[in-house]
Amino acid sequence: MVTLAEVARHAGVSASTVSYVLSGKRSISTTTRQRVEESIRKLGYHPNAGARALASSKSNIIALMIPLRTDMYVPVMMEIAIAVAAGARTHGYDILLLTGEEGPDAVRRVTGSGLADAMILMDVELDDERLPLLRGTDQPSVLIGLPADTEGLTCVDLDFRATGALCVEHLAELGHRDIAVIGEAAAVYERHTGFAERTLDGLRTRARELGLRLLHRPCDGGYDAMAVTLARVFDERPGTTGFVVQNEAAVEPLLALLRQQGRAVPEDVSVVAVCPDQVATQASVRLTSVAVPAQEMGRRAVELLVAKLEGRGSDEVVLLAPELTVRASSGPAPARP
Repeated sequence: MVTLAEVARHAGVSASTVSYVLSGKRSISTTTRQRVEESIRKLGYHPNAGARALASSKSNIIALMIPLRTDMYVPVMMEIAIAVAAGARTHGYDILLLTGEEGPDAVRRVTGSGLADAMILMDVELDDERLPLLRGTDQPSVLIGLPADTEGLTCVDLDFRATGALCVEHLAELGHRDIAVIGEAAAVYERHTGFAERTLDGLRTRARELGLRLLHRPCDGGYDAMAVTLARVFDERPGTTGFVVQNEAAVEPLLALLRQQGRAVPEDVSVVAVCPDQVATQASVRLTSVAVPAQEMGRRAVELLVAKLEGRGSDEVVLLAPELTVRASSGPAPARP
């Protein structure tokens, strides 16, 4: 392994000069800096992370808190995480991934230990217990998600309230009057998870404005759970002709059960999903959907955080506008008998 002393000899400078170039603690002439940097590249020198952190009071690490719960669609979470990791590397940061359901304890561990220079938090609840700690520390942070109170916070997310409204508007324009929402697992709503609650609020508000009847039923996903949920929907609202699905695990079971019941999609029933494009396009019926822009959310979160680390950022809320793509699963409501 190449040492700092070897870099100094190669560049014809002292070891302290190399250290100053790396830490930025002293002004070094442009010529000398370029010579040291060229030696670093040629020799393939990588500063010891512990020593670098001690010298600069920086770890060049961003902590990403992403609780992996069984009731969440993990592929979307990991797509966001990969986008965060890729974006962080372009700015010279590595990612410390925290996947436990520790809540405030994880925030305390990061802020109290110097493990990371900054934090990105996911799976944000409306009244998230981690937020008072974030507001009480000088360490920069960004939320991928939106709590009820965003004062003193920086957040980026899809505008899920507008997403819900957009789904209702699409079905209303096609003449559907009775709409059922197949939601996330009940535990997601019990935690008051932001994206699920805000989507539901958008759905209900716009349905009320348009004079539509809307029924919401949480679902654990999977065939058996979807069968029970669908039976309840048609028992309570037999005239239902439009479905909005915000539960990736329920998409294919719903389509299969509708086929078994002799309900053609979209001739008898229309289905609109809030899901990644990959889920929508690979379903047995190509789904009309609002995509979850996982990569964009991860990229924007890193940009906002790096701006704060460099003293350029301020607290702000960035909501990405939803886009609905019409595919084969939605069509005009069937004529009423």
